[in-house]
Amino acid sequence: MPFSGVEATFWAMLAPFVAAALAPVLTQKLKHNAAWVLAAVPALIFVHLLSLVSSVASGQTYALGLEWVPSYGVTFSIYLDGLSTLFALLISGIGTFVVLYAGGYLKGHPKQGSFFSFLFLFMGAMLGVVLANNLITLFIFWELTSITSFLLIGFDHLRTASRRAAIQALVVTGAGGMALLAGFILIGIAGGSMEMNEVLASGDVLRDSNLYGAIFVLICLGAFTKSAQFPFHFWLPNAMEAPTPVSAYLHSATMVKAGVYLLMRLNPVMGDTALWTTILPLFGGITLLAGVIIGIRQTDLKLMLAYTTVASLGLLVMLTGAPNTVAVKGAVIYLLAHSLFKGSLFMMAGTIDHEAGTRDITKLGGLRNAMPITFAAAVLAALSMAGLPPFIGFVAKEVLYDGAWNTIGSGFVIALVALCGNVLMFALAMAVALKPFLGEKVETPKHAHEGPILLWAGPITLALSGLALGLLAGYAGYLFVNPMVSAVSGLAYGKELYLLPHHLNMALAMSVITIALGVFAFLRIDYLRGLVDRILTTIGWGPDKGFDQLITLVVRFSDRFTRLVQGGSMVTYMRLSFASVAVMLFVPMMVTGNWPTMVGFENLAYFEWAFVVLAVIGLYAVITAKNRVTGIVSLGITGFSVAVIYTLFGAPDLSLTQFMVETLSVVILALVMTRLDLKPKDVRSKEDRVTDGVIAGGVGLGVAMLLMTIVRLPFDSTLPQFFTEYSYSIAHGRNLVNVILVDFRGFDTIGEIAVVMVAGLSVLALIRVRPKKSQSEKLVEPVKEAAE
Repeated sequence: MPFSGVEATFWAMLAPFVAAALAPVLTQKLKHNAAWVLAAVPALIFVHLLSLVSSVASGQTYALGLEWVPSYGVTFSIYLDGLSTLFALLISGIGTFVVLYAGGYLKGHPKQGSFFSFLFLFMGAMLGVVLANNLITLFIFWELTSITSFLLIGFDHLRTASRRAAIQALVVTGAGGMALLAGFILIGIAGGSMEMNEVLASGDVLRDSNLYGAIFVLICLGAFTKSAQFPFHFWLPNAMEAPTPVSAYLHSATMVKAGVYLLMRLNPVMGDTALWTTILPLFGGITLLAGVIIGIRQTDLKLMLAYTTVASLGLLVMLTGAPNTVAVKGAVIYLLAHSLFKGSLFMMAGTIDHEAGTRDITKLGGLRNAMPITFAAAVLAALSMAGLPPFIGFVAKEVLYDGAWNTIGSGFVIALVALCGNVLMFALAMAVALKPFLGEKVETPKHAHEGPILLWAGPITLALSGLALGLLAGYAGYLFVNPMVSAVSGLAYGKELYLLPHHLNMALAMSVITIALGVFAFLRIDYLRGLVDRILTTIGWGPDKGFDQLITLVVRFSDRFTRLVQGGSMVTYMRLSFASVAVMLFVPMMVTGNWPTMVGFENLAYFEWAFVVLAVIGLYAVITAKNRVTGIVSLGITGFSVAVIYTLFGAPDLSLTQFMVETLSVVILALVMTRLDLKPKDVRSKEDRVTDGVIAGGVGLGVAMLLMTIVRLPFDSTLPQFFTEYSYSIAHGRNLVNVILVDFRGFDTIGEIAVVMVAGLSVLALIRVRPKKSQSEKLVEPVKEAAE
């Protein structure tokens, strides 16, 4: 049931698409002020969603929608609960500052209007993913995020690296999207509904279904590719070729968390199984460790942050798979904290690059005086990322450690992996925030100075938000965390959230260990960077290189296959086409084992048998014909015999059509053959004749067997009764065949007429072609003209 204001969420979902259409015009008219106007769109969406938080926090969920494609059960619907509301708040809230940031970062860029348009399309797609209730609608928005991210990542399309990164992201996430669509269809079959709220209310239906294994694999493929889980993690760091506003938005609140959202959304109906609690922690843990280890190797600020995002996504997936509500709570809080500090740090990195001319951490230092606001934002965000009090990142770390440690069975392993990952995350956070600003002043390519307000408004606001949520942990827990935990776990959850632990426990001890080891790793980060670099250099091969090898293999195979099947030979085209038809006819019978039984001929009269024999004689004449013209005429014998059989069995209209088609076919083909310079005899080799005979026989036998199967089926008189009853009352005609062709199937008839017309024009063109003259005729022709 809707309540006041929920209906406006539909407009909130559509607003970014309207902004995308207006963005180029507004940018051209308003120039540097366009960002302020455009940022009002996500800001208003954020305010609207914020007005719904108290109702959602009280435990209410809402589903409402409109019919979109009712024949296929597709609705344009939304589902509001703690999970979708928090995600939508992050998308719109952080999106507001990303739009402002883009206004300053791309100031004066000739394509800034197009960039804003792409950005709003991306924003609308993400809102659609997290708010959609119908699974097919969710998939459409899911794929739209892949398309729009392709446009954003490849925005600087003149650079080879940008184009490669965009194509790589599209291929990986698009392939996962196809798997996801199959998974959604299977969910609809197993769960009996395509509406998310109904699926979530189905209890153990999916878990008990025989399709659960297939659904799990397909959903994981979709989620893992989108959220860059190992071994699909390589596309995300490469996406750093995009402008920094895209990186900040992509990594903090949007596309990369779509997979995490999906896993969290389906956890109540697919979680708590052996597959779920094994595969998710396994791949999430590997992704966490791979992300921080490779991140230590980097010196580019954006790449360091990108790999920590990979690691954070792995941590979220690992905790989502843990069969422990407290671990899920830790994942929820960490997701919130990560969105805030990662958005701030990415904008900080972009500001340094924009104002100092480089992102290389080895070429930066002493910027604290030149860029004090950016420095403050970096420190505040990094403290939250490192998990230090009183920031929300500290709260997240305490809760996730508590949940991981107390998970039955795999708790120790999950906690150990989380500890190792957080240690290196601490070191990377300190390196990103402190290395560029502390120490002696380093000469940079550009004279470093503080950027305009558009560049630092977002970083400082998001960093301070992380501090505020930590200080107000109790309110944050009630309004945001507990409703989301309830949605993810499928159980009502109402425990209070505290900034500081109430007693000494293993979670606090692990936090102390994390900080101590993190400080040590930060002080030795140069040594660790060299060590990791040597190890990875020795290993050499990785998924990123494997992607290039796979694409190269696909391109080479496609080229050779195309040359094979599209070599310009009509004979090859005909063989492949008819061979494909034969395969399509026989494979279903072979797979299902549903072979037809022979049709009896005991009721045929002697004159009916005569025309059957005549048709066989015509077929024999075609096969043994000495030239093509004779074969064409002989083919008419079979066609006329079939036309007479139609008449004998009570189908005069069909018989008349067959007579006309056969007559025209024989006349036209014979005429064309006499006008073209074709070899009169069959010059095929014996092997080619056998191949063609096998294909032709396969198609003929397959069609015959299909017809025998159809004849054996019980007769369904629904259509004849419909046409008999309504042909006169609706179409005002008593001849059923004519009414069907002209009225009920009028568009089919128009299409057939168009085909005949095109064929006639083609025949006319062939008839007008003059045979090529031989060399002797060309020499004799002038002599004849002179004699005349």
